[in-house]
Amino acid sequence: MAVPFHPPVKRSVEIAGHKTSISLEPVFWDMLKARAAAEGVPINALVARIDAERLEAENPPGLAGAIRVWLVSTTA
Repeated sequence: MAVPFHPPVKRSVEIAGHKTSISLEPVFWDMLKARAAAEGVPINALVARIDAERLEAENPPGLAGAIRVWLVSTTA
């Protein structure tokens, strides 16, 4: 079994027509891809939805942290 620890990987995504870079560990990129596929939406659309939800928070976290928390909290 491969060791799950790996430094973050930076990738570019587009949210509302704007490109931004997000650094996530490979395991979170894999989870994000799987969730997007399961919901039948592009990764950019799922990230945009998570971004919109995080911006509604009283103290919005950073986008990468919001993605990690969203993935962990919505996984059964």
